[in-house]
Amino acid sequence: MNASSNAAAAVSKKKYYPSAFILYLNYFIHGIGCSVLGQAVIKESLVEQWGLSDVGLVTMVAAALGLGRLIALPFAGPLSDKLGRRVASIIGAGSYAIFFLGLAFSPNMTIAYIAAVLGGIANSFLDCGVIPACVEILEPRSSVATMLTKFSISCSQLLLPFMIGAITGANLSLNVLLYVSGAAILVIGVMVFFVPLPEGKAAKGAKTSLIQDIKNAHFSIESIALILIGFTGTATFQLWLNCAQDFAKEYVGIADPSMMQTYYSFGSLAAIIVTTVLVNKIKGVRFIFVYPLIATVMIAAVYILRTPSICYIGAAVVGYSAGAVVLQLVTATANDLFPRIKGTITSIVMIASSLSNYTILSVAGKMDKADILVMNIVITIIGVLLALFVNVRYNKLLERANEAKESK
Repeated sequence: MNASSNAAAAVSKKKYYPSAFILYLNYFIHGIGCSVLGQAVIKESLVEQWGLSDVGLVTMVAAALGLGRLIALPFAGPLSDKLGRRVASIIGAGSYAIFFLGLAFSPNMTIAYIAAVLGGIANSFLDCGVIPACVEILEPRSSVATMLTKFSISCSQLLLPFMIGAITGANLSLNVLLYVSGAAILVIGVMVFFVPLPEGKAAKGAKTSLIQDIKNAHFSIESIALILIGFTGTATFQLWLNCAQDFAKEYVGIADPSMMQTYYSFGSLAAIIVTTVLVNKIKGVRFIFVYPLIATVMIAAVYILRTPSICYIGAAVVGYSAGAVVLQLVTATANDLFPRIKGTITSIVMIASSLSNYTILSVAGKMDKADILVMNIVITIIGVLLALFVNVRYNKLLERANEAKESK
């Protein structure tokens, strides 16, 4: 394709930019959904609502988000590739509304667990609908497209402590946050139904099954290592989000550690801005190695030093280096390496992420808070080693992707 054709294609895609903005609003609400169960004050409110006493049980409910993602991802990606990004995005928005409202009305942990499973299903459909749609709208800037999902998440996570503060300051139930979030994502889902999307490309996708797509993808040990970073990268930020505040309260003596969420979100936003600029000059795969390395050092410092200041600094640095930005970069890299099955490869990466969410948080819900930090350090080091291997072999991966594209 010549330069004039590229320019014409870029101009034609500009009409979809407002649609991309609406799609990203789903991830603003998702930022609340994936963080709300990690807030200390929310945990205390929910265990009281369920008639329990151990806040660690809320972490186990949060793990159900991963279970829901595992249930949906095997068919969410292929459905997105075959029926279009709109369908997957609308299913995601509707399921998320049920999650928020189900959690708000849950009389016990069992109902909350079911609602969380539906929340995970919602997350899967958003990942396989919104991300590929935005990648297609913003091509060839796939890393930017996926980073903007994280930007949307970080914006709501940044505001979350202030939302909670406003609700408690007005002497309202914290469930108000859940009601409003559920209603908001329903409205967004209706908007997605009407906005224009470049669905022709997705609808014409391969008419094969998920198993056939995987067989035809020619996975190598390097690409498997890349997918496994989806597991380790998710574990790093999920363990921090769901357990760091409890560690700070129990071992450091911070009475109200909720502001750690704000520091974390500031770090995440900074990472998005800086990384979005840098990926235009440096390959996104390089950050998949550097960022987990930084996170490892910082989490170790929090574990060893155990002071209020290091907890807040740690929250900002972990937010920057691990706040799902690694997962977004892994997803973008995988989309580049498997361009013909974007929805399916997104599913595979997110399956690894979901497996991490479910298994790691289920284990963490029964562990001592200090031991959770040690586990986080070990898992993140594994991620660093996997990323080093992928970086060393990246050019070979790219060659294979180009050969597959040319042979098609």
